[in-house]
Amino acid sequence: MTVRKVSHIGIAVERLAAQVPFYRDELGLTLIAEEEVADQGVRVAIFEVGDTRIELLEPTRPDSPIARFLERRGPGLHHLAYAVDDVGTALQRLQQHGCRLIDEQPRAGAHGARIAFVHPQSTGGVLTELCQEHATPLVSSASCATTPGDRS
Repeated sequence: MTVRKVSHIGIAVERLAAQVPFYRDELGLTLIAEEEVADQGVRVAIFEVGDTRIELLEPTRPDSPIARFLERRGPGLHHLAYAVDDVGTALQRLQQHGCRLIDEQPRAGAHGARIAFVHPQSTGGVLTELCQEHATPLVSSASCATTPGDRS
């Protein structure tokens, strides 16, 4: 497995409207997309930072993974995502090395991305996403934006 780059950093927030101005106006980051990922119960605001992104994650329903995360831990860093060439191959390698996986098979992320999460017990306490990004650059909505909220 070769990590190509940090794809994005996911940050759980209670309300996008309260946090977007800080990243956009105070930090001067470019807001490149907002998208609702209905099946995950999350709304995402994506900012470009060089060749990586920051994704702010707001729950859209109380039973969503991000809502559970916020209830248990409060707002803050949710996950770190690495871009890999092949999520399936990366998962096989991690499994062979005894890593605890949340997703044993790749699943669909937004915009055709293939994603999988690695449990924080195997990554030094950080929820880690492996993201096989779609070949088309992000233009108007989230990629790799589906996220689990539980770390147990």
